[in-house]
Amino acid sequence: MTMTATTFVSSDVLSQLGRLTQAQADACDFGVVQVDNAGKIIIYNQWEANLAGITVQSAIGKSFFTQIAPCTNNGLFFGVFKKGVAAGSLDSTFAYTFTYKMKPTNVNIHLLHDSASRTNWVFVKTV
Repeated sequence: MTMTATTFVSSDVLSQLGRLTQAQADACDFGVVQVDNAGKIIIYNQWEANLAGITVQSAIGKSFFTQIAPCTNNGLFFGVFKKGVAAGSLDSTFAYTFTYKMKPTNVNIHLLHDSASRTNWVFVKTV
């Protein structure tokens, strides 16, 4: 189910992915999470922290898919991430419902591997 569609992520953000700082991520009006190939969080922005009710500091270094957002540890979300990372072509957008530590929240997701910087990203926007 790898669908590529129009993203809600601005071209300014997309053009900076390998150099995006925590402060720049915090300035975004959507969730910005940088993860390594296993899903360990490198950048977790304030918007995402507010949505999830998890502090930035407590998220950094943890597994996005099992420790911070375990409701994503399934074939639809983590499965798409793993397949895309393995193929080196992660670029998938889809609708999803977050349910962990919050009332069910409908979001749009964009999973992306930036080949230029060899970084992986989870972008989240509420619907």
